[in-house]
Amino acid sequence: MGDKSPKSTSKQASQKQAKASGAMKKKQQAIALKQSAGKKK
Repeated sequence: MGDKSPKSTSKQASQKQAKASGAMKKKQQAIALKQSAGKKK
């Protein structure tokens, strides 16, 4: 965590972004599943 070089900070930022996008994808998949389940009824 002590490394403040631009390379390390950009790497940390991209990792945070990847985590966030992964969570968003899971949410969207769950919503899509719920919607498709509702349409079948």
